[in-house]
Amino acid sequence: MNILKKTKTILLLIVVSSLFLSCKDSSKKIPFDKENTSTFYFFRHAEKDRTDPTNKNPSLTAQGLERANKWAVFFKDKKIDAIYSTNYKRTRQTAIPIAKEQNLEIISYTPKLLITEKFIANNKGKNIVIVGHSNTTPKLVNTLLGEKKYEEIPDQDNNDLFIVTLKKNKPTAKREKVN
Repeated sequence: MNILKKTKTILLLIVVSSLFLSCKDSSKKIPFDKENTSTFYFFRHAEKDRTDPTNKNPSLTAQGLERANKWAVFFKDKKIDAIYSTNYKRTRQTAIPIAKEQNLEIISYTPKLLITEKFIANNKGKNIVIVGHSNTTPKLVNTLLGEKKYEEIPDQDNNDLFIVTLKKNKPTAKREKVN
């Protein structure tokens, strides 16, 4: 009888230890997953028509329309959740091919009002495209980063892409040339 009691006690200890160890493993901190990573793609509109220097709202040139289509190809294999554009012809024309490819509506924004805590919270875990201008794009990136890292884009440069990633609300950024 004493041996049976000891065997039951040992079995009970093994079962309890196993349960304890499995509970301990399941309570490990969950690693940060992609669902909590937000990626913001910022770039300037494609080439605009400069034939009339007094025109404050020019359309894209043929080269600009071609570049806008190239942006759509660039984003084709990426799941984009929203696309933002200022309310100018050149930015909207740049955004249209991406919006069509991704089956999205273009959301108009005002640069000074875009980057807020609410904007960041609403886009948590999403991939967002933001089409802007030579001066507003770097400012928006800098605002999201919380530091002045990037200067205005040269006026003839239409292929800079800024990718800002937020993981656990900590931003990182990189700048690429996309042709």
